[in-house]
Amino acid sequence: MKIGLFDHIEDGARPLTTLFDERLQFAQAADEAGFYCLHLAEHHATPLNMVPVPGIFMGALARATKRMRMGPLVYLLPLYSPLRLIEEISMLDHLSYGRLDVGVGRGVSPYELKYHKVEHEDSRDIFIDAFNCLSAGLVADTFSYKGPHYTFENVPIALKPLQQPHPPFWYASSNEIGSTWGGEHGLHFVTLGPTPHAKKNIETFKAALGKRGAPAQPKAEFPGGAVIGVMRHVFVADTDAEAHRFAKAPMDVHLANLNWLRVKHGVTGLTSRLNVPRGATYEDCIADGSVIAGSPQTVRAEIEKQTKELGINYLLTYMFLGTMSLYDALRSLQLFRNEVMPHLAKL
Repeated sequence: MKIGLFDHIEDGARPLTTLFDERLQFAQAADEAGFYCLHLAEHHATPLNMVPVPGIFMGALARATKRMRMGPLVYLLPLYSPLRLIEEISMLDHLSYGRLDVGVGRGVSPYELKYHKVEHEDSRDIFIDAFNCLSAGLVADTFSYKGPHYTFENVPIALKPLQQPHPPFWYASSNEIGSTWGGEHGLHFVTLGPTPHAKKNIETFKAALGKRGAPAQPKAEFPGGAVIGVMRHVFVADTDAEAHRFAKAPMDVHLANLNWLRVKHGVTGLTSRLNVPRGATYEDCIADGSVIAGSPQTVRAEIEKQTKELGINYLLTYMFLGTMSLYDALRSLQLFRNEVMPHLAKL
């Protein structure tokens, strides 16, 4: 079992300069603790995400950390020029000395896509074309491509990534369609949501990957070469009561941020294709398994239980929420490092 770190870097009700400094300090602590990779989300026009251009923040991360890998989870491919993204990926791979992992996706929010003049019903086809284009361009010396949405002819590729043939691709999905696509293409995979929902996506991914035979770019440090992970909010304190004390209020703000654009557009409940079902409150998320909070013993037992049930080899932790204090987040990380991680390494 390897442990990763996920973050939206949402609004924290404090100056952005402070927010960014705190996140870099937290990333350095995670790097020293032995976390495998830090993954950044990409969202637009919402307080859920204060780094809507994740590559810029990853440039800072590349020099603030030494061992931990990093990458977007995910780049919203329909919003990029594939040619420009080839150049960004190559730069970041060199800035990080070959520690880049590239998550790709279509974008789950129809509102965010529409702000960028992309219709949600078209986004899957655009994403697939962009992915094919990006994959070809990263390994070309002179790049030509013709697809339904992107066309390039005889473009010199002056920048190449440090990792060859290119940094590994990841895919994050909250549904069975995406999980199937990720497995069919041999990408490394992460899902989220209530345990039964996550289990269905993981089983779907494994079946598709099994038919393919092997991941496209195997990682020797993972059994079978493929990352199979789940994202979980994890908060640790000396006691269960203390963990709930510092985690509940920031988590409820986070849940509100997840729904911020829906509410703004007058959608007050979950509708189809608007991402994974989730609890409305902190207590709901504890009950469905998407939040794991408590003493080291409580957290360790729940992670061990879910690992066995889900069949994962990667736990993607989300430990630092927007309005959470840096002190509480670092204390939680320290307890997780000292009293939980050593046990998880044996799973």
